Amino acid sequence: MSNVATYNVCEHLRDGSRVEIRALRPDDEADMLDALDQTSVQSLQRRFFVTKRHFSDKERAFFMNIDFSNHVALVAEAEQAGRTMIIGGGRYVVFEPGRAEMAFVVIDAWQGRGVGVLLARHLTALARKAGLKELTAEVLPENSAMRRIFEKLGFKAAATPDPQAIHLVLKLS
Repeated sequence: MSNVATYNVCEHLRDGSRVEIRALRPDDEADMLDALDQTSVQSLQRRFFVTKRHFSDKERAFFMNIDFSNHVALVAEAEQAGRTMIIGGGRYVVFEPGRAEMAFVVIDAWQGRGVGVLLARHLTALARKAGLKELTAEVLPENSAMRRIFEKLGFKAAATPDPQAIHLVLKLS
C-alpha cells in the first residue's frame, strides 16, 4: 500500500460547492452503500451495464478491499443536509502491466456539477504518477454525459468486440 491510501484534496465545483476527494477507506462501506441507495437504477445500470441494486459479499469485498497499487479507489464527499456524505466514487483497476480500466459513478443529486470530472482527473493523475501507460473505459452508447467527461479528459474511441459498449482509451505517456 502506498501513500495513495491517504490521498486527500479539497476542490470546488463549478457552483462553488466544496468537495473532498480522498482515498476510499475500509470503514466507508456503509456510506458507500448509502450513496448507492441514493443513485437511480438508470445511473447504476449505466455504471455496471446491468440493473444493479444489491451487491454480493464477493462484489462488496472487491469494491472495498483496495491495495492502492493495482486497484485505486477514490470517493468524493460533500456536506448535504448537515452531514458529510459520499456523493461519488471512482476507481481504476490494472488489468495488465501498464494498463488499467477506469470507472466512476456520482449520485443523481450531484450529477452535472463536475464531480465526475474531478474524480476522473484525480484518478488519471494518480495513474500517471504510478507509471501507467494507458487508461481504458467502457461506456454505454446512450450515456452521453459520461462520454463527454471522458472526451474532455482526452480519451479516444477505439475498436471493441462488444457492440453494446464504446471502448475509450487514454494514452498516458
